[in-house]
Amino acid sequence: MSVTATAISPAVGSFRLSRSPRGIPRFRMAVSSNTVSVAPILTKLHKECATPLPLLRLVADSMAADMRAGLAVDGGSDLKMILSYVDSLPTGNERGLFYALDLGGTNFRVLRVQLGGKEERVEATEFEQVSIPQELMFGTSEELFDFIASGLAKFAQKEGGKFHLPHGRQREIGFTFSFPVKQTSIDSGILIKWTKGFAVSGTAGKDVVACLNEAMERQGLDMQVSALVNDTVGTLAGARYWDDDVMVAVILGTGTNACYVERMDAIPKLQGYKSSSGRTIINTEWGAFSKGLPLTEFDREMDAASINPGEQIFEKTISGMYLGEIVRRVLLKLAEAATLFGNSIPEKLSMPFLLRTPHLCAMQKDNSEDFQAVGSILYEVAGVESNLNARKIVVEVCDTIVKRGGRLAGAGIVGILQKMEDDSKGLIFGKRTVVAMDGGLYENYTQYRKYLQEAVTELLGLEISKNVVIEHTKDGSGIGAALLASANSKYDHNY
Repeated sequence: MSVTATAISPAVGSFRLSRSPRGIPRFRMAVSSNTVSVAPILTKLHKECATPLPLLRLVADSMAADMRAGLAVDGGSDLKMILSYVDSLPTGNERGLFYALDLGGTNFRVLRVQLGGKEERVEATEFEQVSIPQELMFGTSEELFDFIASGLAKFAQKEGGKFHLPHGRQREIGFTFSFPVKQTSIDSGILIKWTKGFAVSGTAGKDVVACLNEAMERQGLDMQVSALVNDTVGTLAGARYWDDDVMVAVILGTGTNACYVERMDAIPKLQGYKSSSGRTIINTEWGAFSKGLPLTEFDREMDAASINPGEQIFEKTISGMYLGEIVRRVLLKLAEAATLFGNSIPEKLSMPFLLRTPHLCAMQKDNSEDFQAVGSILYEVAGVESNLNARKIVVEVCDTIVKRGGRLAGAGIVGILQKMEDDSKGLIFGKRTVVAMDGGLYENYTQYRKYLQEAVTELLGLEISKNVVIEHTKDGSGIGAALLASANSKYDHNY
């Protein structure tokens, strides 16, 4: 939907709807001389957020180039291109009881899975989700990990039923930690920095597995981390367990990241490390990508006000944590400069991160004639009174920001596939290739998903894009982490 408003003012009680020569509705009304028109602000927003095919190609090419530079030498590009130390992907032979802990955003999840080998596969799973109190996101390392270990201990106490651990074994856990980590082995990794709004003190430069192990000891919990994995790596492993064609995994949720299967001989910066399979999974940390992205004044202001200015620009453009905040900033400007919601601007509209991505999703789904859901959300969340024309403009702003995000995410995916195809002609585009997707943004925001798929199809063309299957893998990272804990167990599988 596209609505162009030439001006909005509270001084006149009603709008006149006229039609432009192309049939696009225009909303006109008399305004006082000090009121700026809505139209120039919206026109500028559309222009700066535009993602035509040439721009998407530039983004995809830049992503592929940054991947190569990051594989050549540490610090070679914005992309960290971190070695996961996952050399063998799940085969289906995995057996036993394994736990997973998934820390990736404002919640953490604990999961247990009973694996039954090729015949039974996943015999049973149970999980719980725990919200992390806001103060712990800005607290100390010890406080955060003690809280997590406490939740894990409570969950482990409820074990029973179909779940059974052979006598004499210690429980093993796959730890999904979806923040930038310099992995040093399959079961250790140094935190590079916190992202996604976390600013925990005393963890940067430390082994996060050691932090968790120490917290579990303090809780009297007899458990051992057998595999440290990024959420994308866990998603890839979990999806690959069911489908051998999975080559890439992408998370689009609060934050975003991507990983893929890489040949060892395509990683120049690796010296001396051998992989039994000749392949490994590379964690790109693509949230840090920044080249060629179409940015607005609202993106720049949000970035400047963030806890990590100048960093994670791709993440700030495409992920769930930030889409609502960009829209809020646009609406605040429209309210201040063009009196979109009348003379008085509700104080709540000035609160950072007040508007969340689920609100945008709900507003874009509203197809009623009077946009009643849009009006309700604006009022309940931001204290905004709105008429029909203002609501249409709000939906247009949501669509503009979400369309840019979805299409840029699609271009990023094509950049990864392109890099893989250039290295191994025909091995990616010449056959069925699956991209496993997880994360609440991708799962729940239909319009975002549609824009992502459209960008992939435009970039690859109809024929090649038929071979690229973008598949939702719900909660794959938890099962994947448990599978990787099993694959790296200190015990023999044939007990």
